[in-house]
This record gives sequence, C-alpha cells and structure tokens, in this order.
Amino acid sequence: MASTGETKRRRSTVSYKSAAIGAASAAAAAAAIFAVRPKDPTFQLVSINLSSFHLNLPVLDLELTLAVHVTNPNIVPVRYSPASVSIFYAGSLLGSAALEAGSQPPLSCSLVYLPARLNGLQLAHHAAGILADAARRRMSLDAAVDIAGDARLLFWSHRFTLRLESHVLVDPIFLDVIDQDNHSETHLSLSIMQQ
Repeated sequence: MASTGETKRRRSTVSYKSAAIGAASAAAAAAAIFAVRPKDPTFQLVSINLSSFHLNLPVLDLELTLAVHVTNPNIVPVRYSPASVSIFYAGSLLGSAALEAGSQPPLSCSLVYLPARLNGLQLAHHAAGILADAARRRMSLDAAVDIAGDARLLFWSHRFTLRLESHVLVDPIFLDVIDQDNHSETHLSLSIMQQ
C-alpha cells in the first residue's frame, strides 16, 4: 500500500506532465494557425510595352501590355475570377487592363501579362499635362482593382476578395517603370464552400 506522501508525488508528477502536454499542444495549435493564416500577395509592375494604336475617330487609342510579377506567399493555391484594372491619370479614368481568370500554386511567383487600352479621348483631355510629363520624363499613374477568388485548403474552399491599389511613376517616352508603391489588402470570407 502506498503512503499518502507517495500518492501526492504521483499526482503532482501527473499534473506537471499534463500541463506540459497541454502547453505543447497549445503552442503547436498556435503555430499551425499562424502558418495557415492568409497573407497578402505581392504585385510589382515589371514592364509596359506599346502593343498597337487604334484609330477611334477623332482620336487615337493606345493598346499596351503590362507585365506584372505576382507572388502567392500562402501555403494554399488560389483561383481568381476575371477582373478589370482601372488606370487613372490626374484623378481621371484613362483606361483599363483586363485580368483573365486564373490560378496560382502555393508559395509561388508568376509573370502575368495584362492587355490594357488607354482611351484616346481622355488622353486628349489631359494633353497639356501629359506633354509636360513627357518633357520631365516622369508620369504619375494610379491603378485599382478588386479581385474575387477562392483558396482551397484540403476539402474546403474559402472565398476571398483582394483590393489592390498602385501608384506608378513611368517614363512616358520609353515606357520604363521608374518607381511604384503597391498596396494590397485581402479579405477572407468566413463562409466555407465544401467541394
């Protein structure tokens, strides 16, 4: 028969082991949640290429191809719907670029090419400012887009929306990207789509 002192020691040893196991489990759960929590993707405009001119009487529309480097820092793949990127000059809508529906693997980078069209009438309205920018070889453009999609984790897909805003300085003569400031914000839907 065990003495009362021995029984107390066994109980305290068992409760220390239980506490250690509980603390380790809590730390593992916190690490798993931290690893899975969604991170905002990164975007960087790499290049702008003039594709073609379109005569849209009485003005000339410009078609460009934008090369954008996209990084998915998450451990889950994402699929996204088509979206239209609005391009602004001096606060006015100058044109748009088309983002086609697609997907991106987890922890990956890719180069996405966006066809863009700048409205000749809007270019004509801002001709004085654009010519002044061309003389300085610095043109300030803004872009904004809302992208909807889903991220799949095991058997469940979670919907998300991504708001991307960019401020880009370009050389309007050679179409070189001088500087840019990109900000993205992801909103994850709490509803789960089972598939």
